[in-house]
Amino acid sequence: MKHETKQYGNDVPKIEKPKILVVNDDAASLLALTSLLDQWADESNYEVLAARSGQDALRQVLLHDFAVILLDVNMPGMDGFETAEAIHQRARSADIPIIFVTAFLADEIDRLKAYQRGAADFLFTPVIPQILHAKVSVFVALATKNEELKRQAYKLSQRTTELTATNKRLTREMEERRAAERKSHAKDEFLAMLGHELRNPLSAISSAASLIGLPGAGSETVTRAKLIIQRQSQHLSRIVDDLLDLSRAMSGKILLSIQPVELSALVSACLDTFRATGRSAGYQFDVDMLPGWVNGDATRLEQIATNLIDNALKYTPAGGSIGIALTAEGDDVVLTVRDSGVGISPELLPQVFDVFVQGSITLDRSQGGLGIGLALVRRLAELHGGSVGAHSAGPGKGSTFTIRLPRATPAAAPLMAPAAPDSAKPSVLLIEDNEDGREMMATMLSAYGYAIEHAPDGVQGVQMAVSFLPDVALVDIGLPGIDGYEVARRLRKDSRTSHIKLIALTGYGLEDDQRRVLEAGFDLHLVKPVAIQNLLDAIGHCTLQGAKA
Repeated sequence: MKHETKQYGNDVPKIEKPKILVVNDDAASLLALTSLLDQWADESNYEVLAARSGQDALRQVLLHDFAVILLDVNMPGMDGFETAEAIHQRARSADIPIIFVTAFLADEIDRLKAYQRGAADFLFTPVIPQILHAKVSVFVALATKNEELKRQAYKLSQRTTELTATNKRLTREMEERRAAERKSHAKDEFLAMLGHELRNPLSAISSAASLIGLPGAGSETVTRAKLIIQRQSQHLSRIVDDLLDLSRAMSGKILLSIQPVELSALVSACLDTFRATGRSAGYQFDVDMLPGWVNGDATRLEQIATNLIDNALKYTPAGGSIGIALTAEGDDVVLTVRDSGVGISPELLPQVFDVFVQGSITLDRSQGGLGIGLALVRRLAELHGGSVGAHSAGPGKGSTFTIRLPRATPAAAPLMAPAAPDSAKPSVLLIEDNEDGREMMATMLSAYGYAIEHAPDGVQGVQMAVSFLPDVALVDIGLPGIDGYEVARRLRKDSRTSHIKLIALTGYGLEDDQRRVLEAGFDLHLVKPVAIQNLLDAIGHCTLQGAKA
């Protein structure tokens, strides 16, 4: 049972009046029936349409939905039975109830045929108005109730859709909130850990410095205090380096110096460093490495290997075993570091390479560290076109970390560089505004036999360069008055100082910082804090380059 509805956007469908179709080829009979029905149309809230033939009725059925059809049986051409059959063959009109209008004396065979064609009821002529009204009212009421049910179903469907959308949104917001809370909690833990890691060496340095200043401190005590200051300063430097390296790596601004690297030799050198410092004492190492060449930055690849080995040592109790393997698989060189340590829980395993996410808060932290080493490992491996993976059977069952890097063609044996001729050490000008840093570096270079002068700002530095004419100038970038870039530009413009080799000292190590340094006229770029050996090597490199020029 159907009749028309109209829908406007997402609003509830608007119900139109139920329609009644009267089909009769006799004009007088058609007028009589429609007139009778029109009398009750307003009261019963329906609309009456008329058709003069079976074909006309089919056209009306195509255009409208009807609550009921009053169909004359005896019509020329297409009679009532054929019209009813045609109406019910169409899916759109298959359920429309049909009341056949026929003579009272219709035989039983005609009645049977009518029911077979889908007749819902009969009206016998002459039509009695009360019976007509009663029969039509039933079908109009059914149509109206059906439309009300459709409206309710539509409203329910709309409400269900809204509730589903709301539920999805709330679920998504809850997941986002939980993720944000986890991330915030991880950052809080990281910052707390960072504070702990910074305060420990700072406390040791402060205590050692105070001890040196005590009147009764013996030479042995002072020597031990100096070693503590040196060791803890190096520890602080490593913490800062890790943070800066991670920041640069995550932003994609880390600068790689790509060249062929034989990975097994590099990893072996890392192991030698751990043995020399005593970090590997008490552990059983199983090393099985085949030669494997990759194109990469040797320093960054060393960071990868060092962090993986350090991670294995950190989370493996003394007496445990650590396995290191290097193999070739297809087009990849595969470095595997396996340990028998505390293992990784299934919940943490997918996140071990994420920044600020690690399990060290609840594990033994006797070796210290920030817990960002694995995040740095992953990013450095990706920058080399490689990938990382982690596996653990669970807590207490050890861990395995795997690095895959694209395999490269072995490099030809390098030619031995001729030994640099012996020469007097170059004179050095140090331009640095930090008084303690300036004094310590000047004292250190003097102890190594360099003739050194120093200046506290850029203007005095330029003036001293003109009067002193050093071979090498070490210039801090963040200077008062004029910065290090301007110092370099002025020294390069002056014919008296243009020959001086310039080395930039800066706390900024991004690729853009290095580019600005070289564009300003510097020969080398060093990032603070600079190890004394690296500084001496840089001075020697600049001096050698100047001699060749």
